[in-house]
Amino acid sequence: MSTESGNIGARKAQHLDICVREDDFVVETGSTLFERIRFAHRALPELSLDEIDTRVSFLGHTISMPFLISSMTGGSAGGYSANKELAAAAQQAGVPVGMGSIRILFRKPEVVEHFRLKRYAPDVPVLANVGGVQVRELEHAELFRWIRELEVDGLAVHLNPGQELAQPDGDRDFRGVLDAIRRLCDRSPVPVIVKETGFGIGPEEVRLLADAGVAYVNVAGSGGTNWIQVERYRLSGAPEDVAAEFEEWGMPTALLVASCRDCGIPIIASGGLRSGMDFAKSLALGAQLGAMALPMIRAVQSGGSDAVVARIGHFRQVLQNVMLLTGCRTVEELADGRIYFDSIFEELQRQFRATQRPR
Repeated sequence: MSTESGNIGARKAQHLDICVREDDFVVETGSTLFERIRFAHRALPELSLDEIDTRVSFLGHTISMPFLISSMTGGSAGGYSANKELAAAAQQAGVPVGMGSIRILFRKPEVVEHFRLKRYAPDVPVLANVGGVQVRELEHAELFRWIRELEVDGLAVHLNPGQELAQPDGDRDFRGVLDAIRRLCDRSPVPVIVKETGFGIGPEEVRLLADAGVAYVNVAGSGGTNWIQVERYRLSGAPEDVAAEFEEWGMPTALLVASCRDCGIPIIASGGLRSGMDFAKSLALGAQLGAMALPMIRAVQSGGSDAVVARIGHFRQVLQNVMLLTGCRTVEELADGRIYFDSIFEELQRQFRATQRPR
């Protein structure tokens, strides 16, 4: 095993440990701004709960509701165990699931069994995951070989410059990533999804990714897991002090979804979705799917796949109730003027639009 591969595995194990020990480590920071959004209640919905249909289509599959168990970890024994449970839960709940970064396979192919999640979730979309810098540096032919071998339905490319800067041995050069994504999309055997890791992707960059051929953009804004702070707990001295300055870094998820819904590409909302109401609001704002990672990994740690299925069931019940109480039979109807914002959100939208300038 190479030193780099060993370091990746150890780092992933540390990340998982930090994220699940919520009493010891504070990794969720910032605001999503979902609290600034309200649904317009209908006292006469003229619907039966039995009529409510939460099913949608995603990557050629009909899924039970527009919910994604997002990528969280991989490359360690603990990560494999968690991902296996998440995949089993996804299959049972009828929703898609992502896996941790497959970067380690290029250095340590013997851990491929850690990423064979399709066997546990044969009937729902399974997403592989790799970093944007790795898309620039790795041979795409080999990446496509792994995609086919793992039998995944899509490839998520994560953009994490903030996290990398907080790692002593992290990437420092992020030039050429957009062009690499464009070349990837030209030849990829599966749809490509681009996601951030908790600091957000704004409309300006969403449009660039749409032009590059990306199928979906997961805006992954602030309000959830702050990966700079996760890395901070692995640091000491001056690097830790620098990381501490970024406790509130990032663009709020609700603001991003509202701002990106008309960018010509389907949007996935993640970053701080923690309740069924957050999930429902993200769909009402125009997201095609809502995604969560940390709540799912914590559920796995507390009660295995059964706890994850129960949590997803809770979110579905909230969504069904919201749809009935706003007079919506389908998820598509929920995104048609069922919400309103307070004045603070509207002012933030106005200010945020001024920061988005085409390159």
